[in-house]
Amino acid sequence: MTDHDQQPSTSVPPRLLIEKTHNGESATAQRLAMNRTGSFEWDVEAGTLDVDDAGLLVFGLDPQTFDSRPETVLDRIEPSERTRLDGAVNEAIESGRRSFGVHFRVPMDDGGDQWTHIQARILRSEDGQAHRIIGVVQDATAEVTHSAFVLDLEKRRQRQTNIVERTTSALSRAVTVDDVTAALTGPGGLARLGADGLSLGLVENTTLSAIALSGDSVEAIDALGDAGLDRRFPLAEAVLSGRPRFLTSVSALTRRYPVLAPYTGRLKFRAAAYLPLVAQARSLGTLALFYRENTTFNADERNLCLGLAAIVAQSLQRAKLFDEEREFATGLQSAMLPRRIQEIEGGEIAVRYHAAWSGRQVGGDWYDVIGLPKNRFGIVVGDVQGHDTHAAAIMGQLRIALRAYAAEGHPPSTVLARASRFLAELDTDRFATCTYAQVDLASGTVRVVRAGHFGPLIRHMDGRVGSPQVRGGLPLGISTDFLDEEFPETRLDLVPGETLVLYTDGLVEEPGADIDAGVQALINEVGAGPASPQALADHLSDRLWERWGSGDDVALLVLRRSPDPGSPRAPRLHQYIHQADPEGLSDARTIVRQALTDWEMAELADDAELVTGELLVNVLLHTEGGAVLTLEVLPEPVRRVRLSVQDRSSAWPRRRTPGETATSGRGLLLLDAIATRWGIEPRGEGKAVWCEIGPSAPPAATPPSAAKQG
Repeated sequence: MTDHDQQPSTSVPPRLLIEKTHNGESATAQRLAMNRTGSFEWDVEAGTLDVDDAGLLVFGLDPQTFDSRPETVLDRIEPSERTRLDGAVNEAIESGRRSFGVHFRVPMDDGGDQWTHIQARILRSEDGQAHRIIGVVQDATAEVTHSAFVLDLEKRRQRQTNIVERTTSALSRAVTVDDVTAALTGPGGLARLGADGLSLGLVENTTLSAIALSGDSVEAIDALGDAGLDRRFPLAEAVLSGRPRFLTSVSALTRRYPVLAPYTGRLKFRAAAYLPLVAQARSLGTLALFYRENTTFNADERNLCLGLAAIVAQSLQRAKLFDEEREFATGLQSAMLPRRIQEIEGGEIAVRYHAAWSGRQVGGDWYDVIGLPKNRFGIVVGDVQGHDTHAAAIMGQLRIALRAYAAEGHPPSTVLARASRFLAELDTDRFATCTYAQVDLASGTVRVVRAGHFGPLIRHMDGRVGSPQVRGGLPLGISTDFLDEEFPETRLDLVPGETLVLYTDGLVEEPGADIDAGVQALINEVGAGPASPQALADHLSDRLWERWGSGDDVALLVLRRSPDPGSPRAPRLHQYIHQADPEGLSDARTIVRQALTDWEMAELADDAELVTGELLVNVLLHTEGGAVLTLEVLPEPVRRVRLSVQDRSSAWPRRRTPGETATSGRGLLLLDAIATRWGIEPRGEGKAVWCEIGPSAPPAATPPSAAKQG
C-alpha cells in the first residue's frame, strides 16, 4: 500500500473489468463472456433427462458421454446446493404451481463456481400430477456478479450516507467545544464516524493542541498528534498546507514522516486520514481518522472523509464562537455582581449565580448583601427585564443605587420606592422585580418588601418549608410610572437554625409547565436538601437549574441563622409558628413532647404540651402575627424545663375569672396551676410569656444555731 496524496485516476467500471480479456485470461472470464443458454426436458415418470449440447456445456458435461440420467447432473452440484435445488423443485411440484425458477452454483474444473439459473414449466396430467418438466438452463454468473456488485455498491453508499447523517445529527446538538469533543469521543462516536480511532487538534494562537483522543493506541495517537505546528508531524502539516493526507500503511506513514518511526510498533491501525478543518477560509485545526483494516481510500471514501471534516469544522467554528460569546457575557455579568460576600455574625450566607446557556444573551439577575447600621444587613435578589447587555447594564446601575439607599439607613419600603424612582429616571423601557429584606440576626427579625417578585421561603428546624405571605408592590419602574410607590413591609421572625431562601424565576420556571409546579419543586428540594447554606445552594442548583434546561439566568441567596442547641446539660430549641399555618399548633406540641423525650425528661411532657397549647392559642387568637416558641432546660439549681412564647403584641394577658359556662379565660389559671414559676417580660416591640415546669427548689438548710433554739 502507498501514500495517496493525489486524487486517483478514474477507475475502470466493474462491467468492463469483467468483459476485458487479455493473454492469460482465466476460464471463468471466458465463460462470463459467452453467457451460454441451453434447454432440457425431464420425464418425471420415466426418470430420464434430455439436455441439448448447449445445456450440457452449462453443466460442464460432455455431450458424448452424458447418459440421460438426472443423477449425473445432480452429481455435479455440491450437496448443500443440491439440497436447495431439490427443495425448490419439490415445493413447486407439490404446491400445484405450473412453473418455477431457481439460481444455484455449479463448481467448474478450473476451481471456480458458476452461477446457474433454471427457468422451467411443469406439465401436469388431468388429475394434476406432474409428469414432465421442460425449461431452459443458463450460465448466469455475469448477471449475478453484476447484481452483487451493484448491491455492494449500494450498500457502501448507504453506509456512507448513514455515517454523514449520524454525525450531522450528533454534532447539531453540540453547543460548546466540549460538546463537540464529547460527540466525537463519547459512546458511539467512532461508530458514527466509521473509524477505529481519532485525534482532534485545535489551533490556538500559534500552537496546535490535541483536544480529543479516542480509539486504539490512544497513547500512540497522542504522540502522533500533539506536536505543535511542526511540519514533521501529520496533524501540523495538514493545518499548514490546508491539504488532506491519506496514508494506507504504516510504512507509508514513516516514509512521509520519519520522526514517527519509533512509534510504529505501538500502532494498531494500518491506515489514516489527516484532514484539515477549514471554515470560512480559516484553519481551525486537524481531524485524524484511523482504521485497523487496509483501505485504498477510493474516491467515495475520500469524499466521505472530507465531508466529515467539513461537518466537524462547521460545528467547531459555531462552538468556538459560542464559547467566546459566553465568556464575554459571563465576564460582563460577573463584573456587575459583588466580588465577595461579607461574613455576618450569627449566621451564614451562600449566594449562587448561573448564567443561561445562550451565548451573549446575558440576563439582568442579581443578588447583594449590604452592611447596615446596628449590626444589621440587607439582602436582595432581583431581575431586570430582558436578556441582553442592556439588561445587564441596567442591573449594574440599579444594584449600586439600591445598595446606596439601603446603606443610608432607610426602611425597606423607602429603599424600594427610591430604587423605582431611580430606574424610571434612567429613561429606559425596562422594569425590574426584586425582593429586599433587612435582617437582624441578634433578634431574628426580618423586615421584607417585594416589588413584583417571589417572596422568600423559610425552612424550619424540623425540615418543614413555609412560604410566608409577604405583601408586595408593583415592579420597580412601573410603580413610579403608575404613581404607586407603596411597598408594604412584612415582618418575619427567623429563629435560630432556620433558613431563608431568596431566588429569581430561572430557578422555578420549567418550559411548558405551570410556575406553581416549579415553586412546589423548589419547596420540596429546600426541605430535602442539606442544612449548610453552601451545600443547600449547590443542591438547589444541581437539582433545579440544570433540570429546567439552563434556559434562564438564576440568582440565589440562602441565609441561615446559626442554630442554638444550648449545651448537652442544658439543650435548647426554637420554633416559629405562623399564624396562617393550620398545622403549626399541633406540630409545636409534637415537637415539645419529642424534645423532652429525647432529653430524658418525658415525665414533664404532658404538662409542657398542655402549657404550649394554651400559650400559643392565646397568641394566635388575640394578636395579628405568629409566635416564637423556645424550649430549654435549666440545669441549676434543679433540672427544670423553661418554656417561652414570644409575640409582637404589646398587650399583656390578664387573669380573668370565667363563669361555669365560659369557654375561654382559663389559660393563665392553668399556667398558674401547672408551672412552678411563670411571668411576662417585654421583648422589643412585643412580649414573652414564660414558665418553668419541674420540681420546686429544695428548702434552704436550717442554721445550726436556729436548730438549737428550737
